[in-house]
Amino acid sequence: MEANSEEAVSHYAPRMAGTVNWGTATVIGVFAGMLYGGSKEAAASVSKDAEVLLKLGSTPDKREQHRLMRDAMEKRFLRVTQGSIVGGVRLGTFTAAFYGLQNLLAEKRGVHDVFNVVGAGSATAAAFGLILPGSLLWRARNVALGSALGAAICFPLGWIQLKLIEKANEGKMASRSDSDLRKETRTGVGAAIERLGENLSK
Repeated sequence: MEANSEEAVSHYAPRMAGTVNWGTATVIGVFAGMLYGGSKEAAASVSKDAEVLLKLGSTPDKREQHRLMRDAMEKRFLRVTQGSIVGGVRLGTFTAAFYGLQNLLAEKRGVHDVFNVVGAGSATAAAFGLILPGSLLWRARNVALGSALGAAICFPLGWIQLKLIEKANEGKMASRSDSDLRKETRTGVGAAIERLGENLSK
């Protein structure tokens, strides 16, 4: 009975200070990829729109012009939509893998430092080099190149991230100490007012 009445112990470990929320980062990566992919396809379709305008100028029939415009708009919409979806999936997957590995390394090692960022960047870039199309030799080259580039790019980025976290923590500690001082001052003033009231009532 006592064992049943006890509250269930939660096995949820609090997130380590400085690590990024995986879900939020993935959602941001998806939307950024969609924006990039859609805008890239929209910019690429400008030349195709020029071809449609040339066809419109050489077509005297109004119904044919209308059909050409409708087809061009449908194709442009489909290209931009496909570019948005593909871009969102690619960058979202990359972001999810990178921050998932970074948080996993921080949890397993028990410390959040620049080497977590470097390891996550290197492993993620190597994995994406492996899934690129090509022969086995080409993929092995992509894995090695991706691993080296991921580590080289993520080292300064990880260092900047940690410095920004340190600055943010210093600001939090300073604001907390200021609020504690204010609370102490208020309690001291409140106590003095109470003593004054007690003295006046005597």
